[in-house]
Formats: sequence, structure tokens, C-alpha cells
Amino acid sequence: MPQKPAEHTDRSAVRSLLRLWPYVRPVRVRLFTAAFVAILASCLSLVIPLILKWMVDGPVADRDPGGVWLGALYLLLLGIAEAVLFGFRRWLVARPLAGVEASMRADLYRHLQRLPVAFHDRWPSGQLLSRGTTDLMLLRMFLAFPLTFLVVNAATILVGFLILFAQDWSLGLVLLAPAVPLIILCSVFETKYSLVARKAQDQVGDLTTVVEESVLGIRIVKGFGRHRSQAKAFKALSQRLRSTELGKARLLAGIWALITTIPELAIGAALVLGTVQVADGSLSAGTLVAFLSTALALRWPVESIGFLLAMSQEAATATDRYFEVMDAAEEEDTAGAHVKAPEAPAGMVFEGVEFRYPDAEPGSPPVLARIDLHVRPGETMALVGGTGSGKTTLTALVPRLHEVTGGRIALDGEDIATMERSRLRELVSVAFEEPTLFSATVGENVLMGAEGADEDQVRRALAVAQADFVDRLPQGLDTEVGEQGLSLSGGQRQRLALARAVVGRPRFLVLDDPLSALDVHTETLVEAALRQVLEETTAVVVAHRPSTVMLADRVALLSEGRITAVGTHQELLRSNAEYAWLMSGAEPGGGPDPLTTGTPAAAQQVPVEEGTR
Repeated sequence: MPQKPAEHTDRSAVRSLLRLWPYVRPVRVRLFTAAFVAILASCLSLVIPLILKWMVDGPVADRDPGGVWLGALYLLLLGIAEAVLFGFRRWLVARPLAGVEASMRADLYRHLQRLPVAFHDRWPSGQLLSRGTTDLMLLRMFLAFPLTFLVVNAATILVGFLILFAQDWSLGLVLLAPAVPLIILCSVFETKYSLVARKAQDQVGDLTTVVEESVLGIRIVKGFGRHRSQAKAFKALSQRLRSTELGKARLLAGIWALITTIPELAIGAALVLGTVQVADGSLSAGTLVAFLSTALALRWPVESIGFLLAMSQEAATATDRYFEVMDAAEEEDTAGAHVKAPEAPAGMVFEGVEFRYPDAEPGSPPVLARIDLHVRPGETMALVGGTGSGKTTLTALVPRLHEVTGGRIALDGEDIATMERSRLRELVSVAFEEPTLFSATVGENVLMGAEGADEDQVRRALAVAQADFVDRLPQGLDTEVGEQGLSLSGGQRQRLALARAVVGRPRFLVLDDPLSALDVHTETLVEAALRQVLEETTAVVVAHRPSTVMLADRVALLSEGRITAVGTHQELLRSNAEYAWLMSGAEPGGGPDPLTTGTPAAAQQVPVEEGTR
């Protein structure tokens, strides 16, 4: 999410709502038909005053009971017809608008999958969730009711005033007099309400984020006894949202009171003037009854203006919030030309690679600067460095989770910037230090690494990861692991993530400290099985422990955003003080333990750069 809610701009609600047209266009025939039916039903109610005029000036004045009963029958038939038409309108819009909401939600989800990781780093998940649920529900409700009745009520008011002026133009002018102050009031209300509506919807997103984080982090909340502080934070956000909603209610109550009172005063004035005209004989009693009945029939269309404008503003705000996400640029992809990087050798090559996070302060040093590294075909390269040195960031550049800001990365001579992401991610498989599992079966989680893999390949991958615990689960491969796989231990989740990475026998493998959660015995078994996999692929392995480093053919030391040394484990132990300190805590040559006597100068120079991840 942006660092603060979007500031109000002089955007037009109509312009915002027009952006919904591509979604509405497929169902436009039914919507237009529903609007026509609703206008017809509403206009039928304006025929009732004309029938009343006929009854008062005719059968009532002539004392004709039969005519009165006939008029009553006409009124009953009109009421039934009006009810049937409104029911038909609701049937017309219910199914297609549910489809519009589903289509928008599907497009939002699809778009979220294609947005860069940097976008998801900035936006709280609760804000995205509220846009896909609450905001889309508001839009469906707007299309189903307020949008139609804005048109219907406008048409009804227009037809009603034509009938009023046809009956008596002087009384019509009396009722038309409040139009100018009502227009001014509605304009002011619309501006104020749009601000508070946006504020409320942003606060709903913040509240959703807190709830989601509290549920996902329930173990932390309980483990540290922070349920009271979390409840306090939630209460504070709830109170803030409550205050905002009360502000909305006050605005709506104020405009509704004015919209109700001003026309009532006009109707009262028309009643007094009309009564005088009837007494003078210049106006029939039936005409006055019809006039007042028509005016009363227009009360709801006029009084509903405030309510409909409020819903329209909320819908316009929801539309803006929806398209804030939809307008975010997706990951740029290449047309798919397989361009060979000039003079790039086979294997995995980093040439002058630089990277700075998009949200980094201007002028700040890059996280990675001039990375030059060549991982030969079939070679495993261990990546070692101090905490915050940028190891994870470097590995994230290979599958283009982030885009390099300088230099290039080539795989078997082909610049990854020229590859389609789908093809690149078929070539490169990854396993992260923090394993993420989905609410699916064990088998489905592993198959995310290779969609077309069969059960034998899945079993082989599980064997490599020493994930034999799967057979002891209630349904084996078909066991649901629950949200984020929290029904499993950290080591079990990490082993499934490793199985997912190797199931497709990728040409390139990127492992970010994949064994950190394993006990030493399981780690030994996994390393033995993993060696066979690494013989078949070109791999980069982030390592923090000597046991993991021993999987590699060579080691690259990352320091101050640069590769400062490359060699075998033994070579670097003998020749590089920083590497020796990182691996064993002792200086080469059997010097004193830096944990008790101080850190070598080379190690002390390793900074933890701001913004590294």
C-alpha cells in the first residue's frame, strides 16, 4: 500500500464509474432493459394521481358508486403491474451482476499474480483483500440498485414535473423553486462525502490487515502473551473506523434532513396556494388532489437523492481503489526471442550486476554493486556472507523476482532479460529459507515445482529431501497441510519446499539456506541425497554453515555488496580472514577465537546496509 491513503483529488465520480464499462458491456442489454422496466414501473405510479383526478371530478362529484369501484379496480391493477415490473427488473440484473463481480475479482487475482514482488513488499495484504471483497461487493450493490434508480428517479422527476405543469403551471413553479438550493447542497455533500468514504474504506483495509496478521501470527501472539496489546491495537483501529462511519452517518443525516424538509415546505406552500385557487373556483378539487398526489409521488425520488449520491460516491471510491491495483504495472515480459548474450559462457553468469530496491532513498548506495561471478555448467557455487550482505537479494535476481538495475545475468549464454518469465522459471527452480506452503495436499504443494510430474517423480523428490514423514501422515500425499503448512514442523515444511524445488530436475537450481531448520542427522541424510541432484544441475546455494558449504564445488564470498573472493572452502579458509571468521569463528592459522578476543578487521568492515533483505 502507499505509505499513506491516497489524497483526495478533484476526480469526477462519473469518470471513475465509467471505468467499469468494460465489465458492464457484456450485460448491457439486460441492464438497459432493467432500467427501462424500472422507469415504466415508476411512471405507472404517476398515473395514479390522474385516476384520482378522474374519480374526484367524476364519480365522486356525481355520486356514482360504480365509477368509484371502477377507479379502485384501475388503482389495484396499476399497483399489481408496478410490483410485477419491479420484480422483473430485479430478476434481470441479479445473475449478470453477480457475473460482473466474479469477473472483476478474477481479473484482480490474475493481475496480483503478475505484479512484481516489489509491489507486494509495499502493500499490506489486508488492503488487497478488502479491494477484492468489500469494494467489489459495493460495486455490485451499486450496479444493482443505485445506478438504475439514479436514472429511474431522474426520469420519474422529469415526467412528474411535466404532469404538474400540465395540471397547473403556477403550482408547478412553486414546487420547482427548491431545485437550485438542492443542487448546491448535493454538490457540497458529494465533495465532503467522497473524502470520508475513501477514508473509511482505507481504514477497513487497515483493520483487515491487523486481523489477518493476528490470525497468521497467533503463535507469536500467544507465545509472548501479546493478546492484550493486539486487542488494544485492534480496538484503536475499530474506534477510528467507528468515528469515520459516524461522520458518514452525520453527513448523510444532514443532507437527508434538508432534502426532505425543503420539498415539504414547497408542497405546503403549493397546498395553501391550491386551496385558495379551489376556493376562488379557478382550480377544480380533482386537479388539486391529482397535483398533490403527484407531488407526494415524487417525494421518494427526490428524498432518495442523498442516499443514492452517497452510494454512488462509495462506489466511485471503491472503483478508484480497485483500479489503483489494476493500474499497477505488471512484470515486463519479453516477446520470447531467444537472444544469445554476446560472449557469455555457458552456465550461470553474473556480469556487473547491480541492484537497488525501488523504495530506496535517492542517492543511497546499491545493495549489490558490480557483481561478477561465473558458475560453470554442472557446478555448485556456495554463496557466503555476513547477515544483511545481500545473499538472498542476489539469488532473487536469477528467477527475476526482482529486476537488476545494472549489468546482466546470463544462463547458458542467454540473457535472462530477453527470456519470457514462464520459460525462465521452467529453467530455474528455487527453494527459500522461509518455506511457504499452500492450503492444499502434500502432493499438490510438491507439484507446484513441476506441474506435469508423475507420482514417481514426486516420490523421488521426497526421497531427496528425506521427507519420508509424508507416509506417516493420515492420507499420505493426499494429506491437507493447512494454511501455510502450519500443521507441520519447520523442518518438515523446509523439506517439502526442497522437494518442490528438485521435483522437475531443473537445469538451474537456486537454494537459499535450504537446510537451516533441519537437525544435524537429517541434514546429513539430505546432503547425501542432494549431492546426486546437484551433479545434474548448475546451482547456487546460500550457505551459513560449513556442512552446507561442503555441498559446493566452489565458494563465493559476498561482502559490502561485492564478490570479494572465490575459491574452494579450504582455499578461502587459509587465505581469507573474513571467510574463516564466518565459517569457524577463528582466524586462519589457529589464531584466537574472535568470539572472545574481538572480530577481525576484515569482518568488522562488513556493513549491514540499510534496505538489504
